[in-house]
Amino acid sequence: MESGERIFEPDYLDKEDTSETGLRPRNFGEYVGQKKILDNVKVMVESALIREQAMDHLLLSGPPGLGKTSLAMIIAHELGVQLHVVSGPAIEKKGDLAAILTGLEPRDLLFIDEIHRMHVSVEEILYSAMEDFRLDIVIGQGAAARTMKIDLAPFTLVGATTRSGLLSNPLRDRFMGDLHFDFYEPVDLAQILATNSKKLKLTVTDQALETMSKCARGTPRIANRILRRVRDFAVVGRQEEIGQNEVTKALELMEIDANGLDRMDRKILSVILDYYKGGPVGIEALSATLGEDRQTIEEVYEPYLLKEGFLLRTPRGREISQRSRDFLVGQTSLKFT
Repeated sequence: MESGERIFEPDYLDKEDTSETGLRPRNFGEYVGQKKILDNVKVMVESALIREQAMDHLLLSGPPGLGKTSLAMIIAHELGVQLHVVSGPAIEKKGDLAAILTGLEPRDLLFIDEIHRMHVSVEEILYSAMEDFRLDIVIGQGAAARTMKIDLAPFTLVGATTRSGLLSNPLRDRFMGDLHFDFYEPVDLAQILATNSKKLKLTVTDQALETMSKCARGTPRIANRILRRVRDFAVVGRQEEIGQNEVTKALELMEIDANGLDRMDRKILSVILDYYKGGPVGIEALSATLGEDRQTIEEVYEPYLLKEGFLLRTPRGREISQRSRDFLVGQTSLKFT
């Protein structure tokens, strides 16, 4: 692996990885994990089909790579409607959003990824659109200003966010469903990997699947990327079956340890220990020391480090846990068994 390469790149937040398209689940039956979310969505979809109306608006929140986009695609498929996908930061002006909304057909599904990153002035257009299926556009300024009302076709808005706390209350209140994605258990990731191995026409041993699932940070997107890299090793080595040996070599080259931590994860923990004596340290100071964007640290790396107990977030800043101290001193977690 080159020194600048990482498997958990920050631009995953902003753009879709087309290499994953063929591995996506296509319907509810293929979707693994997130049972509570799936049960809620199935009821909403069935209700909309029975009523023959647009499904209620839905907010999906959670760390990146857990299946929010895939679920939106499945919902559109199950409803039999068109899916329109747009990224929140890409909607720069009110006119951009107005053009999207007026182009929707009855019951269409509009998926806005990273919806919390929309500008507040653009976001305000959604209020009447979501509640009354109407656009209220102000024309002119001052005393000459007037409001023009444009009726919209009934539609469903599915918003996805990695930081639901940044959504304004008026926007959040207009979503009838607010569902949070949790990290996946290794057993679910192993099932996803087994299914996708067949799609890639690979033969993978159960032990290899188990190891990859435990190193995937509880995230299907990362599990699929590891699977593709392991596939490359098998192809180059002319291996008909992928076993533990191929997985170990691939993970070591990618600098991913048995806890699922990569080079940047370990660097974050090491910097807090070595530069700040274990913490606490503010996020701005940590970002400057690492030379990494604050948003990337908070949205890509911290959620898993917090979940696994390597990092502690306190009112005074970030601190490393005793588990981190033991890990950094021993560095035994790079070994696979």
